[in-house]
Order: sequence, then structure tokens, then C-alpha cells
Amino acid sequence: MKHFKTLLLATALIIGSTSFMNAQSKVAHINTQELIAGMPAMKSAKAELEKLAKTYETDIQTMVTELQNKGKIYDAEAATKTDEENQKRMIEVQGMEQSIRQYQAQAQQDLAKKEAELMKPILAKAKIAIEKVAAAKGFDYVLDSMQGQGVLVAKGKDLTADVKIELGF
Repeated sequence: MKHFKTLLLATALIIGSTSFMNAQSKVAHINTQELIAGMPAMKSAKAELEKLAKTYETDIQTMVTELQNKGKIYDAEAATKTDEENQKRMIEVQGMEQSIRQYQAQAQQDLAKKEAELMKPILAKAKIAIEKVAAAKGFDYVLDSMQGQGVLVAKGKDLTADVKIELGF
């Protein structure tokens, strides 16, 4: 009877440890920043954003040049104008400066909005590909191994190459 209990306990431990081993989740990692930076759609989005930024930069530079020219003219003519007229000109210049600052702020908001708009489908496509590869390879969890994301050791399976293949690049 004592041997039977020992045998039963040993069998239970073996079955328990086997089911514990089978229940462990498989974990992989991927550097999403590297993946997204290499996507062809990201390269075209980046080019579009740079083009838009350059347009805003040109507009702002034109406005600043106009302000500087008007300031020089007003400074040169200040001695021949009345105090009241000089005051009006100073208010006009300050208004132009304010308009430039407002335009810069609006340009930054527009660029951020455009970036979010362009990134949304890129991120969705990457996420779908990561999920598809993880499911095909049998991984339960995929951690982001990008610097600063909390993954300290990434010795497990790196899915970056597999996801790039899935995305076609």
C-alpha cells in the first residue's frame, strides 16, 4: 500500500509537471520601430510629410521676409512720420508677428494631424502582419524590443524578418 501511494504521488507529479510545461506560453519579440521604418509605405509617408513641411517653411519664410522689409521701411521713414502714424505702424508690425506665430502653430498642428493620418494604416498593417506571423509560428505573446520598451533581454525568437516577409519587403 505504501508503494502504491508513492507510485501514485510520483505519477501525479509527472502529470502535473508535464501539463505545466505544455501550459507555458511561447513568447517572441520584434522591434516595431525598425519594422515600420523599413516599410515602403512609411518611406512614401515620410516623403509626403517632408514636402508638406517644406511648403509651410517656405510660406513662413516669405512672411518673415515681408515683415523684415516692412520693418526696415518703417524704421527708415519713422523720422518723417507723426507719432500717431508710427504707433499705427508699430501695431501693424506686431500684428504681422502675431500672424506668423499663429501660422507656425497651425502648421505644426496640421503636420501632426497629417502624420497621424498617414501612420494609422501603416501601423494597422504592421499589427495585422505581426499577429498573423505570431499565430502561424504558435506564439502567444509578442513583445516590442524597441529601446526603452521594457524588454531587457531579447534572446527569444525575433519575428522582425518573418513579418517583413509577410509584408512583402
